[in-house]
Amino acid sequence: LLTEWINRTLKEEHIVVKSLEEDLYDGLVLHHLLENLGSLKLDVAKIALTEKKQRQKLSVILEAVAKCLQLEESQLKWSVESILSKDLLSTLHLLVAIAKHFEPSLALPPNVQVETITIEVFLFKIKPINVVFDTEDAFDELFSCAPDKLDDVKKALLQFVDQHIEKLGLNVKDIESQFSDGVILLLLIGQLEGYFLNLRNFFLTPSSTMEMV
Repeated sequence: LLTEWINRTLKEEHIVVKSLEEDLYDGLVLHHLLENLGSLKLDVAKIALTEKKQRQKLSVILEAVAKCLQLEESQLKWSVESILSKDLLSTLHLLVAIAKHFEPSLALPPNVQVETITIEVFLFKIKPINVVFDTEDAFDELFSCAPDKLDDVKKALLQFVDQHIEKLGLNVKDIESQFSDGVILLLLIGQLEGYFLNLRNFFLTPSSTMEMV
């Protein structure tokens, strides 16, 4: 309903929104929508290409929304960072607030419930040490508190690497030696990110330090 409403409102400007998360996060559509609905003149460029510019643009837009809707900061269910990070729930809260203010006749469905799932990802959790490792500090903790657990970590990392590079017919048995020239690391990154690495851009079998670099 909100997507159709935005597209209907901005039809004359030839703006088409297909995804609320992907199409509103940079502030461009919100800028056009607010100027169209409330005749608001926002002192900010229409197009912001860099993340810094997008953050500045969103800050101006959301400040104008809060002022126009007469909302205190404690009442806001969205922020610059949440919109910029494509948080759908925050985007919905913002659009509903704008719609209710500028177009109260819009037939928003009542009693809508949104279930959110928060996922916390941890790099390591090693017992019996009751510490969750989620940064590069994990290895400092291992060296100082549990050096006997390093072998377990190495085995887990080797399994992870093999799981991805075995698709290329490769196998890693030793982290120190096989990662030293950068080849396995490059191929692993390509597999994890799902893109093709041009083999002409690096040496598959480097024979010198310069070729490794």
